[in-house]
Amino acid sequence: MTSRLSLLLLGLVGPACLSACIIVDEADAPVREVVVEREVIVETGPAQDDRMNATLWAQQAVEYKATTDGIYALAALRLEEALADPDWTAAPDLQGEGYQDLPPAIILDADETVLDNTPYAAADVLEGTGFDEARWNAWAGAGVAKAVPGAVDFTRAAAARGVKVFYVTNRDAVTEDGTARNLAALGFPMGGNVDTLLTKREQPDWGSAKSTRWAVVAEDYRILLMLGDNLGDFTDDYKGSPAERQAVYEANAGKWGREWIALPNPGYGSWESAPFGHDYSLTEDEKRALKRDALQPWP
Repeated sequence: MTSRLSLLLLGLVGPACLSACIIVDEADAPVREVVVEREVIVETGPAQDDRMNATLWAQQAVEYKATTDGIYALAALRLEEALADPDWTAAPDLQGEGYQDLPPAIILDADETVLDNTPYAAADVLEGTGFDEARWNAWAGAGVAKAVPGAVDFTRAAAARGVKVFYVTNRDAVTEDGTARNLAALGFPMGGNVDTLLTKREQPDWGSAKSTRWAVVAEDYRILLMLGDNLGDFTDDYKGSPAERQAVYEANAGKWGREWIALPNPGYGSWESAPFGHDYSLTEDEKRALKRDALQPWP
């Protein structure tokens, strides 16, 4: 009697490997064991990169464009409310007595808030390189970024209503000329005889924390709205653990979508570094392991 035979391959991963193969009959009783050699062809190409989907989404997804257009439409509505309410301010801790009589202003972050840096990110993904300050400064100084959808129309409408538009960015001061040229070429309102582009290290006390620059604006203007893609675009309390950042978010619950308006950025930010304690001295494997540990799976 001839039985139907099935071949089970117990594969071992590798460029070339030996695999144990067990031939069984239809009653699953082992008949004999043989060893065969199997070659696995490994395709070459770009290494896996955590930033790829985020960059692709921001560059090509109409869902991203719809999101930022919607956010700036909300900002336009909030701006009208703020102009109608003389007590409205997005920075009550910075505004001095009599701020109600100051001319109005709004503060926006630059990167991923008004300027789209995804070409820089895409080049890093395709070349398998990490963040490099000199390379970033070269990109920022070149002044070739495109605008985040919705940003130009909103800022131009604000300026037309007599609102001064400030850009408080952690781009380095060495990139200021290129950044200003970039913003102007895209049609963003600039400050005329007022310096409205406030970069990191432009002044000795202008570091990554932005409150010293917000304070400069608050001296002469009533700050109506603040817009950004990172918690640090609204408060200096952004470098804590995920739990600490959640507490900051909840403490300011009344501001979100009102005086403080956030844009999405799945590519980078303090949210991404919080699981590994913002410690960039760690290796990529160490950082990835800590981020995996921070995931909250079902069930």
